[in-house]
Amino acid sequence: MSSSSSLAPWVLPPLLLLASNLFMTFAWYGHLAYKSTALWMVVLASWGIAFFEYWLAVPANRIGHEVYSAAQLKTMQEVITLTVFAGFSALWLKEPMSPSQLLGFALIACGAGLVFFKP
Repeated sequence: MSSSSSLAPWVLPPLLLLASNLFMTFAWYGHLAYKSTALWMVVLASWGIAFFEYWLAVPANRIGHEVYSAAQLKTMQEVITLTVFAGFSALWLKEPMSPSQLLGFALIACGAGLVFFKP
């Protein structure tokens, strides 16, 4: 086995989860910039965007489960979600995170880090 293929289960899941979270964040929150669009239209658009998110998230978890536990994969996904959302909120929604929100997200990330330590 080559060194690049042995790194794949460690490296690909975070990258795929990052990409999937970009899609999912747009699916869940992108429509907030289009409040005049009918709700049924934004729901359909969100489903369409989420379809591509699943094509990234499911392989990320399948590949990642070779080296990460399910709890570690879920934790990784949550921290990536918060990070992506913070950027999305500032750049797309023009709602920068407040210091208390950033601190709250950071505390969640610190707590999530405990999942990766062996007792």
